[in-house]
Amino acid sequence: MSAETHSALPPIAGYLPTTMIDWPGRLAAVVFLPQCNLRCRFCHAGPLLVSPQETIPLVSVLRHMASRRGWLDGVVICGGEPTLWDGLADLCGLFHRAGLAVKLDTNGTRPDRLDALLTSGAVDAVAMDLKAPLDERYAAACGGEVDLASLGRSVDLLMAGRVEYEFRTTVCPTLIGEPEIHAMGARIAGARRWVLQRFEPTYALDSRLRAVEPYDLATMEALAEIGRQYVGRCVVRGQPENHAAPQGKALSGRGSAP
Repeated sequence: MSAETHSALPPIAGYLPTTMIDWPGRLAAVVFLPQCNLRCRFCHAGPLLVSPQETIPLVSVLRHMASRRGWLDGVVICGGEPTLWDGLADLCGLFHRAGLAVKLDTNGTRPDRLDALLTSGAVDAVAMDLKAPLDERYAAACGGEVDLASLGRSVDLLMAGRVEYEFRTTVCPTLIGEPEIHAMGARIAGARRWVLQRFEPTYALDSRLRAVEPYDLATMEALAEIGRQYVGRCVVRGQPENHAAPQGKALSGRGSAP
């Protein structure tokens, strides 16, 4: 297996050889692409928000994946925000030709690119972050103005059901509570799956949030129960459905999961 020469291929900032969490039902690798167009206050992937000081050669990633052929069956492309890169579809094509299904993790701010990826068959599954209700509360979560219409279009593209999809929300206590879960649930009513993730304060981009105590698991489950009023499945990440931890080592010290 070899990488094709293509100047537009995005750089790889991190690589996790194995995960059983990021794509339920598949044993997948995770490829982290750098740079993001948002600065979410609760984000704990600060090193991935800008251009990396070092990258991992694509050929090394492909070689490692080839060594796990017959065992590994998917790759998750996340970031940062992968849709910022013009060469994303080409990267997806490389992974497909290596015999791997491709899942994209995105913030949903680039619906035209998302639509193109769905239309071309470049991705087999998509997880979209739903960070807050699609109103003024979104800017408060993301640290700046966001095109809410673009986010809404991305929601609708996924709910059309062309590929496997899920929505994901990081539940930061100062930003997300019962009213926000109700509002988000109403917007994605009828969606197949919604994953609620506990807030991790340690490396939060907004240092003021590092002192915020995450919700306990009982509260997270209560919020998920509200979510179940609106969607087919609403689960708390890390609970029985997705309890397994990622295995293996990254090829680089970079690449903490966002």
